[in-house]
Amino acid sequence: MHAEEDEPPTRRVIIVTAVHGPSAAFLPDAHKSLREQALPAGWEWHWVIQEDGQTDEVLPYVPDDARVTFRQGRPGGPGVARTIALAHAEGEYVKILDADDQLTPGVLARDLAVLEADRGLGWTTSRVLDLLPDGTTAGFPGDPDDGPIERGAVLDYWTANDFRAQVHPATLCVRRDLLLALGGWMALPASEDTGLLLALNSVSRGWFSAQVGLLYRKWEGQATGQSAHLDPAERQARMAVAEARARALGSFGWRHPSGR
Repeated sequence: MHAEEDEPPTRRVIIVTAVHGPSAAFLPDAHKSLREQALPAGWEWHWVIQEDGQTDEVLPYVPDDARVTFRQGRPGGPGVARTIALAHAEGEYVKILDADDQLTPGVLARDLAVLEADRGLGWTTSRVLDLLPDGTTAGFPGDPDDGPIERGAVLDYWTANDFRAQVHPATLCVRRDLLLALGGWMALPASEDTGLLLALNSVSRGWFSAQVGLLYRKWEGQATGQSAHLDPAERQARMAVAEARARALGSFGWRHPSGR
């Protein structure tokens, strides 16, 4: 028997990115941040980039890397793009990476270490720094302590603090089966990632790492800076349905993993 036949199969963490034309130019920076990740022995990453649309604007920026899968689809917003990307997410864990953001060195290994050590944890998040246009970074006050986040804690904080969560959904790493069980991202024009975070926290304990895991780019074209995103009537509606979903999930008594 050859030595390589005794080696365990490689396991994968899938990086999922939704992208549209205006943010495509940031993909090389995101790719660089992925290439700088050091994973534990026996692990590899695979990056699924899903264009929210079918244009010629994104492909020129997609890295020439065998670990990258690029797909296109009719536009439906970032939540739709990420959810349909799960068709190509053949791995145990799904890590979110927005096209204009960057992972910090070591974050994938930390996420995997937490989730592998405790089956009772369904997801992880980490500290975020804003990446400003001049290249400097800025942090936020009020991060929780490094450690577990109990079920319902995110919703409680969110409702008490003008619909702002204490952990950032753009840093999520989640068990793929749990993500699929919840239907992926919410069918909302924005805040679809916050809606998913609230749903995850309704049925599963999570984890927050106080080490910086993401550089969140601030730039003029980002979706969260557009006027439609700030429309008060739409925001109120988004928050209402995200909260209602989370509370409904919590009321059913289903927990991940089963029996806990």
